[in-house]
Amino acid sequence: MVESLVVAVVGPTAAGKSDLAVALCKGIHGRENLAGQPAGEVVNADAMQVYRGMDIGTAKIADAEQQGVPHHLLDILDVTETATVAEFQQLARTAIDDCLSRQRVPVLAGGSALYVRAILDDFVFPGTDPAVRERLEAELEQHGSGALHRRLAEVDAAAAQQILPSNGRRIVRALEVIEITAGPYVATLPEHKYIYEGAVQIGLDVPRPVLDERIGRRVDRMFEQGFVDEVRDLLSKGLLEGRTANRALGYSQVIALLRGEISEEEARERTAQATRRFARRQDSWFRKDPRITWLTYDDPDLVERALSVVQGNPSEAVGVVEVEEGLGAVDARG
Repeated sequence: MVESLVVAVVGPTAAGKSDLAVALCKGIHGRENLAGQPAGEVVNADAMQVYRGMDIGTAKIADAEQQGVPHHLLDILDVTETATVAEFQQLARTAIDDCLSRQRVPVLAGGSALYVRAILDDFVFPGTDPAVRERLEAELEQHGSGALHRRLAEVDAAAAQQILPSNGRRIVRALEVIEITAGPYVATLPEHKYIYEGAVQIGLDVPRPVLDERIGRRVDRMFEQGFVDEVRDLLSKGLLEGRTANRALGYSQVIALLRGEISEEEARERTAQATRRFARRQDSWFRKDPRITWLTYDDPDLVERALSVVQGNPSEAVGVVEVEEGLGAVDARG
């Protein structure tokens, strides 16, 4: 079973994904292997936890919390570097293949539904053209995302409907694909088809009012633990020079705080609001995947139930939650 088993733990921020992933790595098959090591290894699927120094704001799992379980794809990039979804897909699949080759069970944890699906599913990305991308990004800088979105609506109305007018990065990507392929931008996801035969997904279900409260508490902890100092340090290391890292939840709000544009109270509230909105968007993605087995996040027997699902006995996971499509989950660290 180890030879093909790939597990993904998905769901909302602050639900306990990272802790459950560690517990599964240690509990799969009910014991450690003969070398005294956990049978599983965690593969990070959070796009922002790949950055060195982005610890507090991403709720990156600490060394002590890892409990000796190897973790892949943490702290591999500087904040000035950029990793696209396609590049992340390649990195994650390489880590998964490495685990499988050593008879370890890779357990994905964190990240958005897009990243998880890009890793697990038959998901092919169109190519890119640096010259076209640079020109479009210059136009975005000069004219704004609204103008480019109107252009996108003229050439691919379906894509424009699925991309917010404020999302300049995705608009640029859509226009780039249309230009280099001479065809429409495929803004919809592929069918649910795993590339790993033994893939299993476990979702942590958190009621929305509880989720909102937990997000608020998490944001307060971030600021109490020195989040502002973390961002200040990262600014000195080129945070604003990168295209991706400075857009992470909370980081852009603290940057505004350090510039004197908003107060700390406003930074906290805006971070919490943005995280809650993100949670709802990610929830709608996760809930559309019928392959996910949802378990209650605070079930005292959560690990045992999750192990039942992983080991191919979902009927024994009594705590399985029946969910309506479109209600409830996210990601950051959980």
